[in-house]
Amino acid sequence: MGQAFGSVEIIQIADAVAREKNIDRAQVIDAMEQAIQIAGRRKYGQERDIRAVINPKTGEIQLYRVTSVVEEVEDEHTQISLKDAKKLDAALNAGDEIKEELPPIDFGRIAAQTAKQVIVQKVRDAERDLYYEEFKDRVGEIINGTIKRIEYGNITVDLGRAEGFIRRDELIPRETFRQGDRVRALIYQVSRERTGPQIFLSRTKPDFVRKLFMQEVPEIYDGIVEIRAVSRDPGSRAKIAVLTHDASINPVLSCVGVRGARVQSVVSELQGEKIDIIEYSDDPATFVVNAISSAEVSKVVIDEDNDKIEIVVPDDQLSLAIGRRGQNVRLASQLVGWNIDILTEATESERRAKEFNMLSQLFIDALNVEEVIAQLLVTEGFTSVEEVAYVPLDELAGIEGFDEEVAAELRQRANDWLESESKQAQEKLQDLGVADDLAGLEGLEQRILVRLAEKDIKTLDDFADLSTDEFKELVPDAGMRDNQINALIMRAREHWFKDGDEAANA
Repeated sequence: MGQAFGSVEIIQIADAVAREKNIDRAQVIDAMEQAIQIAGRRKYGQERDIRAVINPKTGEIQLYRVTSVVEEVEDEHTQISLKDAKKLDAALNAGDEIKEELPPIDFGRIAAQTAKQVIVQKVRDAERDLYYEEFKDRVGEIINGTIKRIEYGNITVDLGRAEGFIRRDELIPRETFRQGDRVRALIYQVSRERTGPQIFLSRTKPDFVRKLFMQEVPEIYDGIVEIRAVSRDPGSRAKIAVLTHDASINPVLSCVGVRGARVQSVVSELQGEKIDIIEYSDDPATFVVNAISSAEVSKVVIDEDNDKIEIVVPDDQLSLAIGRRGQNVRLASQLVGWNIDILTEATESERRAKEFNMLSQLFIDALNVEEVIAQLLVTEGFTSVEEVAYVPLDELAGIEGFDEEVAAELRQRANDWLESESKQAQEKLQDLGVADDLAGLEGLEQRILVRLAEKDIKTLDDFADLSTDEFKELVPDAGMRDNQINALIMRAREHWFKDGDEAANA
């Protein structure tokens, strides 16, 4: 090559490479400086600290040998002691650098080849960084590309200046592609790798449906209609919940389009995937009824503590509500974010009757009352003897057919029964050998303690080791919600954390 430093062509080359690769000119010049430094070390010694500086305006190159001023020399090739440095310049201090300018060198064939490799590598690194910065902020966008190759069902997509990857499980079932086909997919992850940015694409994510509707429905793009939730069974069925704050706009019809044109465009892209478009509601009961959509709903019961909704449907609507292989109720559950149980009217009626009879018998046995009085208590919403014992007297007396005398007698009988039960339970707990720490756990009733002790749960550690599901298996009729059980178990575990903190501080 045989070219000397200082050539004006340096700047011309830097400008040309920067334009061609669409990268920063300063990055190209930095790569050239590193290449020149490598060539300088080949001539002046690999152990030396050789640095090159290119003037970005003139292309003039300056080469330096740098020596660091230190108190104690560890490397004589790159360091000089403060004592010796003072002999050269009394103003020098530890941490300063002495730069010795070196004469220009010519590129030999080997040096030129090395410089070229460094520049090429640095330019590639800059390109990769550029592509990563470009795509990392595009996560959640739909992108178009051309299929470059297919290996074991996984697809590499040419995105122009980069490549994307669609794993087999991110493709809609039964859809097929060939090399050269155009494909649309969602960018869901971009990671920086040594070989360049890894751009992962998907056609199965719920957000793919969301973004397709945004492209097809101007009202969604403009923010007039909002997609609040999406659930999918890719290639089979999807549900989307839409909402608008503009009373003059019907959000469902906006997504469907004239003669179904808008929704049909999305269905075609998704290989015929059926799409249910429903109206979102802040009221969970209304929302879940809309989400079930294909079936008539007779009744909705909400359990907010356990995020569970119970739906009652006519007997002939059960299969419609559940859907093929449970698809309809599963997608509805994902859409509303609640667990959904579906019962027929007959099953729900049978269960209500069973609960009614069970509670009636409880009051008959505990309070020694006639069946009609027990049934009146259940009808009024009483579910335990404790409620009868502690409810305000006027509320109990206000039940039709009761008076203050009857109410007072019922309260007295309820208190007597609770006292008797407590005494019996206490004796049984002692006989079973239940530890005081477990017996004293706040919120754990004696009857439940007895049931647990009978299953060999007798200490606080035994109880703390339980999971919620294990507790429910041991005491299925505890009458406690999941969050109540979780709170009890966590309370039982508190001493573990205290013991751990004390051990750490010891």
